[in-house]
Amino acid sequence: MKKLIALGICLIVGIEVLTLVLQARHLVLAASGVALALVLLNIRRVLGSGNRPDTDFDADDLGEGLRRWLSNTETTIRRSESTRADWDRHLRPMLARRFEIATGQSQTKDPAAFNATGQTLFGAELWEWVNPNNISHTGDRGPGPGRRALETILQRLEQV
Repeated sequence: MKKLIALGICLIVGIEVLTLVLQARHLVLAASGVALALVLLNIRRVLGSGNRPDTDFDADDLGEGLRRWLSNTETTIRRSESTRADWDRHLRPMLARRFEIATGQSQTKDPAAFNATGQTLFGAELWEWVNPNNISHTGDRGPGPGRRALETILQRLEQV
């Protein structure tokens, strides 16, 4: 609001200076009046829309965001029920990042503390599915841990 008023004053002064420079002194009052009317209309518009919720969001945009989130969630669940190679490629990096963010532990700063925190939080069995150093480089097509393990890991991350 303060910016709008400051810009309005600058507009009015600028128009007055312009009319004086062009030596059209008889237009100073009319030009200043038009500039003042524009400023007052904008102030009225801003004050009038202040109590209404923001209408810039379209229902289609919100629906699209929800559809995208649902699609990502379904893909994550499908990958959790797939092979270990899919788990290592897609889920393990995501879970390791979330673990680092949630606990504040960084693998690069102190690998021993990182590993100890992971073992404490998840237990030895689940930590093997989150640990970023436990990737199978042979492209293991064995089964992944499944949806139940993903759910348990995410619940424990939420509790941190």
